[in-house]
Amino acid sequence: MRQKLSKILVTGGAGFIGSEFVRQAVTQGYRVIVVDALTYAGDLKRLDEVKRRYKFYKADIACKDSVGAIFKKEKPDVVVHFAAESHVDRSIQDASPFINTNVLGTQILLDISRKYKIKRFVHMSTDEVYGEIKSGRFTESSPLAPNSPYAASKAAADLLVKSYVRTYGFPAVIARASNNYGPWQYPEKLIPVIILKACKGDEVPVYAKGANVREWLYVADCARAIFLILKKGLLGEVYNIGSGHERSNLVTVKSVLRLLGKPERLIRFVQDRPGHDFRYSLDCSKIRSLGFRPQWNFESGMKKTVSWNVSNYLWLESKLKDIAGHWKKVYHR
Repeated sequence: MRQKLSKILVTGGAGFIGSEFVRQAVTQGYRVIVVDALTYAGDLKRLDEVKRRYKFYKADIACKDSVGAIFKKEKPDVVVHFAAESHVDRSIQDASPFINTNVLGTQILLDISRKYKIKRFVHMSTDEVYGEIKSGRFTESSPLAPNSPYAASKAAADLLVKSYVRTYGFPAVIARASNNYGPWQYPEKLIPVIILKACKGDEVPVYAKGANVREWLYVADCARAIFLILKKGLLGEVYNIGSGHERSNLVTVKSVLRLLGKPERLIRFVQDRPGHDFRYSLDCSKIRSLGFRPQWNFESGMKKTVSWNVSNYLWLESKLKDIAGHWKKVYHR
C-alpha cells in the first residue's frame, strides 16, 4: 500500500490530531504534504520533530483556487482530511466558520480530489454526529442526529462524502472518532483547560455537575487507526474509532487534578452548555476486525498527557491570550 499510495496530502496537518498523523506518516517514510490555514488552533511547532521532512502550504480549504493549485503541483495519491473547525462552544457562539470550513471546504476538497483522481480519501469525522446515547453504543449504521452546530456541520460533511461515493464512485472512507486527548491539544478542550487553569491555581470550570460521559481516545491510537483505515478500510465504508474507556467529565477532571497534585476544591461548576450531549459511546467492532487495538488505556494516556503538558507549559500558556476572551464568553454567560 505504501508503494502505491506514497504521497499523502494531509489537510489540517498543523492541528492536534492531524499533526500526530503527520509525525507518524513521516516516520513511516511517506511523502507528506501538509495543507493548513493556521487559524488560532493550528501551530507548526507541533511538527518541529519532523521539520524539513514534509512540504507545507498555508491555505484555506474553502478557497478553490488555492487548493486546486496545490493539487496541480503535488499530484497526491491520497488525501487524509482533518481540517475542520472543531470546538462546540465556538460553534454555539458563531456557526458560520463551521459551515464554511467543514461543509464548503469539504465539498471543494472532494471536487478537486475527483478532478485529480486521487486513489483514496479518508474523511475524519466525529462521534458527535450521532448525537447522544443514554445506554448502549453507536454503530456505524446508527442514524445521524447532531445536536450542536459543530456536529451538524460534520454530519453534513459526512453526507457529502457518502453522496460522492454513491454518485461518482468516489474512493472515500469515513472515520468517526471519540474524544481525543494527548500532547499538543489546544487549551480550549477539557483536559488542557484543566491543566492550564490548575497549574495557575485558577478555578477549573466544569459544566453542570460534571455527569456527562465521554469515551477518551489517546491521539496516537487515533492516528494509528487512521493508517489502518487507509490501508485496509473498504471504500465507501464508515469506521468508528474508540477506546472503550468511558469516564464522566467530573471523574476525568478529578483524575487530572490528582496527577497534578492539585486539590479538588479548584473545581467550579458552571452553567451547562446549551444542548449539551449527555453521553457518547462507540461500538468499534468493525475497526477491530481490521486489527485495531488501542495501545493506551485511560490511566497511562492521561499520565503521559499531564506529564507532557507540564513539561511544555510555556507552549500551553502561550495560547492564553487567544482564549481568554473565549473563556469569559463561555463560562460567564
